[in-house]
Formats: sequence, structure tokens, C-alpha cells
Amino acid sequence: MFLDVLNNYRSDLFINASTMVINRINRLLPAIGLCIITLASGCSNRSLSIPNETTADSSNKSSYSSSTFGFYDLSSFDVYTDDTTVHLLLAGKSSAKDKHIKLRYSRSDDGGLTWKETVDLSTLPVAIASRGNDVQIAAKDNQVLAVWQTSGELPGMGPMTSAYSSDNGQTWTLGKNPAANNAGDQSHLDIAADDKGRFHVVWLEDPEENGYQSLRYTTSEDHGINWSNARTLDDSTCSCCWNTLVLSPENDLNILYRDMNPRDMALLQSTDKGKTWNQASTVGDFGWQFDGCPHVGGSLAYGGKDRPEELFSLVWTGLDTKAGLYFLASNDRGKSWTSPLKVGNTAIHADIAVHGGKIAALWDEMEPEGSSLFYAHSEIDGRSLSSAKRLTKAANAATHPRLAVTERGLLAIWTEKPSKQPGRLAWQIQD
Repeated sequence: MFLDVLNNYRSDLFINASTMVINRINRLLPAIGLCIITLASGCSNRSLSIPNETTADSSNKSSYSSSTFGFYDLSSFDVYTDDTTVHLLLAGKSSAKDKHIKLRYSRSDDGGLTWKETVDLSTLPVAIASRGNDVQIAAKDNQVLAVWQTSGELPGMGPMTSAYSSDNGQTWTLGKNPAANNAGDQSHLDIAADDKGRFHVVWLEDPEENGYQSLRYTTSEDHGINWSNARTLDDSTCSCCWNTLVLSPENDLNILYRDMNPRDMALLQSTDKGKTWNQASTVGDFGWQFDGCPHVGGSLAYGGKDRPEELFSLVWTGLDTKAGLYFLASNDRGKSWTSPLKVGNTAIHADIAVHGGKIAALWDEMEPEGSSLFYAHSEIDGRSLSSAKRLTKAANAATHPRLAVTERGLLAIWTEKPSKQPGRLAWQIQD
């Protein structure tokens, strides 16, 4: 069944994806093949709506919680941990008639057990946001930065914009576009903050109208007020897969992204604050030849401060004989990787994290009734994964899970959209 879906996805949507027209159409269409389950200047004021169901049962560390955070339909989010604070950027529609996606911010100071009253960013530009092309947030101390894609001349496409806060997310100021200009389509962003307070941003764009996306990078030394000149790190990449930006314990930069030819996941690294970059490796060297975009990126995590040479990853491939999600480990800073270990049966979107001497993997998986979430862990050697633990029922249509390392453990967080119900955020604290 899964391979039938894959074949239909290939033949129906992406036969001529190498041209600019089809690449644009791809970004306008929902991911109905491999991504069957998706959810569809000045300072802000505090939202008057207090999120529903935003307190987990503190007596049950693994209790399930969900909320729309005051939205009618929640469609995108990002989560970022800085010290003991978990920052949350949310995107959605305020009512059934609302045509625009708006932003809200919240945070948790107790590892996701409770969330602060939301801050409404409604005075800022509306967002283009969906799972896989999510709004993004990062923070260092009291400085918080949000970056997202806005509407442009063509439907479903547009430039980036940003907003920054210097008071831990209580008020927000409209910032500049991290890119060099507002031309074309700037999407599939990721951001991170290093321990010196520098903010780093990566994204995909094609301002030269070459017919394919390129991977771009920039950095800010003043918490998102100003940006360095944007740089092209790879001038030919897959057009619609999310990018993953991860900092090592020593502040080395890593970008995991889907390359053009073959359509495997590539790893770029910088050891000098983004001044120079080198192609470190291919994470999962499957040799997948494909003329379309699967809308699936990858995940990456370091072993910790005492293990800076260890990296772990989850990557997806659509290769006919090996289609699926795979777990890999590296003990030489990403230069080489273990043989891919298959995860789940029809696993697609996933995240990975390291906490308490163990590697945690979280993924969604297609089932007859919908999409379910599963969780597994591995010892730090990365040689095997434990038996998968189900976190959700398929009818909830859970998708695109994330893992945040907090003082209480691992916070599993995702979106779900049960049949005929609006989208919502759900989370659960894992041991």
C-alpha cells in the first residue's frame, strides 16, 4: 500500500518538477502523497484568550494534553528550549471565516506542564505556514526571535520576515527580512541561537529564477535587528523539504538538507561561526534518484557536552527497495555514519533528541485509520532502538512531531486534526 501511494505521488504530481513552473505548483499543492496527513511594526498586545487545556496532570508525567491556544484552527508551530524556558510560536486562523494565518507566542517555565497566557502577534504580517514549512522561533536569555514566510505576489509564495523581542516574548517588534531582498519565494526556514547570542537562519529561495531552489544562510549579531549579507551554501537543492539547523556543544553549525541529485540528505558544517562551510557527508547514502519533492526533511542531534563527537539522525528515503525512515549514528562529528537502521513500518516525519544518556526517536506512521505517533529510544551507542511505544490513536491524525529537551525530561509535541475538527497542538512529557 505504501509503495502504491509513493508511485501515485511520483506519477501524478511531480513528473516535470525540474522546471520552475512545476516547482511552484508543488509548493502550492498540499502534500497528498507522502504527506497525506498535514494540517492544512510595533509591539503586540497580550491575547485575551487563555488557551484551553494547557495544564498537564503533574501527578502523571506522561499525561496527554492538547489545546488550540485560542485559535479556531491551528496549522503550524515551532518549539525551542533555552536553559529552563520552552518557547512556543503558534500559527493559525482565528475563526472559520478567517483567510489569514496569524501568530501567537507562549512559553513554559516548567518543561511543558503549564503554558503562559499567549501573546498575540496580530499587528505583524500574516504568515504562510503549514506543517513542513513551519514558522520558526529561537531564543537566548531574554532575546527571542521569530522568522516566518509571508504572502507575496503569487498565492502560497512570498518572502520571509522577522520579529524580535527583548523581554522574553512579552512584546514584539517587526524586524527585517534576513534575506537580501523580498524577491521570489523564501521558504522552509530554520533558526538557532548560539551561546554568544548570535542568531543563525537557513532557508530555500530562487531569486535568480533558475527553476530550482538554493540553500541560503545569514546571521545576526544583535538579536535579529540587523543581518549579515545572505550567502548561497548550495545552489541546487530539493525544493520543498524542511531544513534542520543544529548547533554542536562547541557552537559548530550543522545544516541537514535534502540535496538535488541524488535526493539524499546532505550535511553541511561550519566551525567558524558561519564564515566558511564544508560538505561533511551524506546522511544515509541511498542514491535515491527522483525528479520531484517528497516534502520530508530530516532530524539531527548531538550526543551532549561530554560527547561532542557524536551525532544522531533520522532521515527518510523514497527509494523503491528501501522506502522508509532510518536511524543513523556518527562518532566522528558527522564525517561517516553507521549503516541505516529501519524505523517503524510506514514512518515518515520524525524528530530525534538526546537526554539522560539515551537517544529518543519520535515519528508519525500511516495506518488504515489515519496517522499515529510512536516513540522509541536507544542507548547512547546508537546500535539499536527499543520496541516502539504508541503515543496516539490513528483517528487523531497526529503529524510532524517534535522533541524538546527540558529540565523535566523530553517534551513530545505535535499537531493533530481529528476528522471534521480543527487542528490543535498536543503534547506529552516523556521519561
